[in-house]
Amino acid sequence: MTPLESAARPRVEGDREQEILLATLEVLADVGYDRLTMDAVASRAKASKATLYRRWSSKAALVIEAIMLHKGPVPTPDTGSFRQDLIEMSCGAGGLTEAKPLGVLASIITALNLDPEFAEAYRRDFIGPKVAASMAVYERARARGEIRADLDLDLIAPALAAMVLHRVFLLGEETSPETITALIDQIIIPACRPQATAPHEEKEPS
Repeated sequence: MTPLESAARPRVEGDREQEILLATLEVLADVGYDRLTMDAVASRAKASKATLYRRWSSKAALVIEAIMLHKGPVPTPDTGSFRQDLIEMSCGAGGLTEAKPLGVLASIITALNLDPEFAEAYRRDFIGPKVAASMAVYERARARGEIRADLDLDLIAPALAAMVLHRVFLLGEETSPETITALIDQIIIPACRPQATAPHEEKEPS
């Protein structure tokens, strides 16, 4: 097929595009990123490989768009309470409790280490907005005096998601709003809370 002939043919869109993206997620969960091929997705979606390449220039581009399909809006709560902002950001739509097949999550982690193109796009398009929303919550809390002024936000902001992923991947647990709230109350907030100034001890008479 010549470039002119390819350009003249219609691009995949609408319901058909959604079907292909869903098929991509299924293949990703089944075989992982490294073994996912355009042929495998085309077969699962009952489409031709040429159809896929007319819409997506590479495997990385296809997988990124499939993942983005179900990410939902990035929550950016501003309730006036640090604790409530963390709960709404983590337990609402697009948060840490959002269901995603474990195979897809595992494949994403593998792809981040194997494919620089995928890693760059995923960190920019998927992780970037989440990091920005999280930092905004912490910065507002710091401005209100709810957390320490000297707190390193780059260190603490990713901690909650890291703990949840540890429990999912290493401990084999399912995440829940109750678990996330407990992590917020018992670990995140105490780590961020301004330290009370200790009263001066009276010196004993010599």
